[in-house]
Amino acid sequence: MVPIRHEGNILEPTANLFESASVCNPAVIRVADTVHVFYRAMDPGDYSSVGHATFRPDLTLRKRLDHPVIVPEHYWEIHGIEDPRIVAIDDTYYLTYVAYDGKTAKIAYATSTDLMTFTKHGLISPAIPYSHIVSLLSPLPINPEYVRFAQYFLDNGGATSTLIEKNAMLFPKKINGKLAMLHRVHPGIQMILFDDFSQLSHDFWLRHLAELDQWVIMDPKYPWEGETINAGPPPIETEGGWLLIYNGRSQVAGNLSYAVGAALLDRDDPTKVLARLTQPLFVPKEEWEKVGRVNNVVFTTGTYMNGDRLYILYGAADTRIGAKSLLLSDLLSALATKGSAFRG
Repeated sequence: MVPIRHEGNILEPTANLFESASVCNPAVIRVADTVHVFYRAMDPGDYSSVGHATFRPDLTLRKRLDHPVIVPEHYWEIHGIEDPRIVAIDDTYYLTYVAYDGKTAKIAYATSTDLMTFTKHGLISPAIPYSHIVSLLSPLPINPEYVRFAQYFLDNGGATSTLIEKNAMLFPKKINGKLAMLHRVHPGIQMILFDDFSQLSHDFWLRHLAELDQWVIMDPKYPWEGETINAGPPPIETEGGWLLIYNGRSQVAGNLSYAVGAALLDRDDPTKVLARLTQPLFVPKEEWEKVGRVNNVVFTTGTYMNGDRLYILYGAADTRIGAKSLLLSDLLSALATKGSAFRG
């Protein structure tokens, strides 16, 4: 096992209405000696916005705003802005998030140059009916679970139900000159490459789904991952490849449980998995990770580096934000030595 240090519970709900019910699933980025944490904040009506706190690299709290920095404004996000992820590319910060209209979750994004004000650019995932998705996926040489999930959402959501898209994040640099983004069509993790966000049209996504088998990075494989996995924080570039920290959802003693794992992707072609841990990095263990708005959840969406130490911030039971850390060198060593026995 990779030695992991438990850093504890770093943010809890407050008396401020916008975050009085829960805080969880933060986007994280370090700029010089300041760690910016943009977290999902939920009010008593289950409406989500994004709060902002800053920390020193040792996780000492510097400042926490008493108001949200990003709030629902448009019909497609009227019920909430959820689970942000953030990267810096050139001179721009890109924040992807889940836009929830009360029925369907889609991916949207916003940009900033100062981490204080954000400009929204709208939805980037399509409204493709699941009836069409089933027909696109069925002929492909792909894990049959893709068709099963699409059929399940069609059967339960009706003929007008459209693609549910969550868990999207950009790589922090271009891959072969193109922007790269991970996303999740149930049950696995896929990638798209594009030159500019304007390319992410309805037709782009139709073409992508029609060849989805070529863009699948990982599907659930090990018992702890259960039926679905999703990328967590943006990938981290290392000499050996892109380190991907991801989330898995499984059944433990008849109850759903989320855990956190790690894999290493090829630097030039991230669809190639170089190594993958068979066991999770960590699972719900503390009482406040096991009991909350959603029990048995550790769900990560943000990391940062402090020297060789990798900090992993995560939502705990959809109620609080916790942190764990480990030496990056230890994790890469584990992937290098254990990964050779279970590549892919």
